[in-house]
Amino acid sequence: MSVTDLSGDPTPDVPAAAQTARSSREPTPFAALLTRLHFYAGILVAPFLLVAALTGLAYTITPQLDQALYGDQLAVAAVGDQPTTLAQQVTAARAAHPDGTIATVAPGAGDRTTRVVFSLEELGDKQHTVYVDPYTGEVTGQLTTWFGSTPATTWLDDLHRNLHLGEIGRHYSEIAASWLWVLVLGGVILWWRRRSATRARTTHLLIPDLSARKGVRRTRGWHATTGVWLAVGLLFLSATGLTWSRYAGANFGAGLDVLRAGTPELSTTLDGVPPPASGGGHQHGGAVTGTADNPASFDIVLTSTRGAGLSGPVEISPAAASGQAWTVAQVDNTWPVAKDRISVDPTTGAVTDRSDFADWPLLARLSSLGIQAHMGILFGPVNQILLAALALGLLCVIVWGYRMWWQRRPTRAGRRAPLGAPPARGGVRGLPWWALSLGVPVTVALGWVLPWLGVTLLGFLFIDIALGMLTRRRRRPIPVSPAPGR
Repeated sequence: MSVTDLSGDPTPDVPAAAQTARSSREPTPFAALLTRLHFYAGILVAPFLLVAALTGLAYTITPQLDQALYGDQLAVAAVGDQPTTLAQQVTAARAAHPDGTIATVAPGAGDRTTRVVFSLEELGDKQHTVYVDPYTGEVTGQLTTWFGSTPATTWLDDLHRNLHLGEIGRHYSEIAASWLWVLVLGGVILWWRRRSATRARTTHLLIPDLSARKGVRRTRGWHATTGVWLAVGLLFLSATGLTWSRYAGANFGAGLDVLRAGTPELSTTLDGVPPPASGGGHQHGGAVTGTADNPASFDIVLTSTRGAGLSGPVEISPAAASGQAWTVAQVDNTWPVAKDRISVDPTTGAVTDRSDFADWPLLARLSSLGIQAHMGILFGPVNQILLAALALGLLCVIVWGYRMWWQRRPTRAGRRAPLGAPPARGGVRGLPWWALSLGVPVTVALGWVLPWLGVTLLGFLFIDIALGMLTRRRRRPIPVSPAPGR
């Protein structure tokens, strides 16, 4: 006979007294259910997390990669004393690229070149960006960009978001983000329970037990304590990643609309009548596409922008049609961020509307800051280092998780198996009625808000039922027919 501890580890035969002592530490139904869920999610979702961690790790180096590949286009060779007019720079960009309509213009300052972005129908949601030296007015290069991202950054961004598979590929990242918080919280709870049961000091939650003998227990120590150290960062990545996802992100945006907590709309009308109110605006970038027949209008708008107090890097977006105001937005996404916006009459330079970042709803500000931190921009190189550490730590946790699965395999003669068995089942049957009454509606609600969490959870349930039926069939005794003639 053998008994199974919380993790499902087979243990050798022990005296009855020892078994009685151990029975006092049998997992509660909730702990048993959480352990089994953590096991299945860890085994089946970990490949998605592994890919997300690897591609996210690659994305953290994009600022340095851009500088290495496109430094001569993104930065000027020499900083001059006085820039040329913005009209001259726009004219030079138009001469270099006569096709398309101007979507945005980002005036250069310091060692940054001016970016003149053109929209072309054949590029879809991408644009063509012409880079101009603001001091000489000379074009330094041209690139196909995506909301300001260079080709290399765009390629790595697509790899992380959808594996270059389009909308179908986005499912993988949504599955990873939907389950990451469940795995983190479940792992922390299980580790806390295990350490509490052994009367270990609280500090041991953060330090692996190096005195444990080599094997699954030592691996579990590294797996769990590393996960505890990374918990806050991983929960943050899960939450911010879900706001970008296809289905959960749409639900998040709808929730912001209902709460009127989205990015405020900026009126572009010149007759004093604001457009219909909308709480949307939660999107990855987004520029007003239009034409600018008179390059001098850019200088008028830029002068009004500086006079209105919008300092630092800005993007000027011409109106989609004549008779409307142009919009200008600060685009300094490094802490402390500058993200105020104004509408400007391109003819008179009058500021017609304004939206300051400090006045945004709290959820809109947190969402915006979270996105920049998730992309490694908010805190500069420190942000990149933290994200890289989270990705490397998550990779280690995943590898140690699979190693535990392999280490728990039966090795005795007659009971050999390639992998460890799942933790004991039966947690749901042992739950009290009030826990089921509360847990089922909460689970259904989570499955509706996070659709891929609900779909995969049903998949885990079917897999568990199928494995249980298969196990019972194997254990069912085979009837022996009586010998002929008896």
